Amino acid sequence: MPPSPPPLVLASGSPRRVELLRRAGFSPVVRPPAVDETPRPGESPVDLVARLAAAKATAVSASDEAIVVGADTTVVLDGSILGKPADEEEARRMLRRLQGRTHLVLTGWAVVRRGRVVADGVAESRVTMRPVSEDEIVRYVAAGEPMDKAGGYALQGEGGRFVTEVEGSTSNVIGLPLEEVVPVLESLGLRGAGRGDGR
Repeated sequence: MPPSPPPLVLASGSPRRVELLRRAGFSPVVRPPAVDETPRPGESPVDLVARLAAAKATAVSASDEAIVVGADTTVVLDGSILGKPADEEEARRMLRRLQGRTHLVLTGWAVVRRGRVVADGVAESRVTMRPVSEDEIVRYVAAGEPMDKAGGYALQGEGGRFVTEVEGSTSNVIGLPLEEVVPVLESLGLRGAGRGDGR
């Protein structure tokens, strides 16, 4: 009988990341980490998401054989980091800045086994939004969708109506670049039932 594959642990409470991994055929155990996501003074967006992804994955206690995936996503416009909005007013401000323009979505990811990072990376996608009216912004924010999303919108939800183009990985914009992460998981003995990664 072939050995059973190692358990897969997702160091994230994001339902979007869980869904992405499930769509790719994996069955992760969800263990949200307790990690301070505050940027360090002078820290670049790329360094921030890379550091937080590794910190999340290593913060989760798992069995020796478990494979742990950590990820952190942020939106960058004009060099400024747009994380998750603190309240509805901040969500509206973010969307006013993003509408009619192209921004970057960065996701840092890290795969950890036995407390050691075995693979990591930062994926970058460019997202263009159409002009969005103030009324649309107010109604979208009032519906509640933006509140736990980097940049204040969800590509896979109602916020997708504002997006006209995605250059690069769509799954990266949603929260986990499957085309980078899945081959690593497979190299460690995990097998998905099919990619389904939205490339």
